[in-house]
Amino acid sequence: MTTAETLTTPDGPFSVVVADDAVLAAGWTDSIDELVALVHPQLRTATGSPAVLRAAQEAVRAYYDGDLDAPAAVPVRQRSGEFREHAWKVLRDVEPGERISYTEFAERSGRPAAVRAVAGACARNAAALFVPCHRVLRSGGALGGFRYGTPLKTALLDREALTRP
Repeated sequence: MTTAETLTTPDGPFSVVVADDAVLAAGWTDSIDELVALVHPQLRTATGSPAVLRAAQEAVRAYYDGDLDAPAAVPVRQRSGEFREHAWKVLRDVEPGERISYTEFAERSGRPAAVRAVAGACARNAAALFVPCHRVLRSGGALGGFRYGTPLKTALLDREALTRP
């Protein structure tokens, strides 16, 4: 059974679902069930770890205290097809304060023509903040979608822009 908890953040409730070695899902909701539904069925029975949960909680708190790199230090485990899993790893290398287009994300993922595929990776990302899909924008800088709403996406991008030199 996974372990989960909800924290209070300046952007509202933020919940984290962890396994024994990594974050499985995270996002701005107080519904653990909603997050568990995003986890690949093969991972839902993983045993949760209080140590991993603590590390995830500390990373979220640190992020809101200005250490924008903290979530990147926490391991994440998601399952899907080979390309989508690779795309999620590539997203983890997008620096706080950096904004990239879906086209650039596809290029960084090694498949420049796979713009729709990387958009799908963003849409199906279960581990928000730890896999920072909010840093990907449409061509021309339009926000595009975000599971937790575009006002929150704007707030995250603004926070990161203000905190970076």
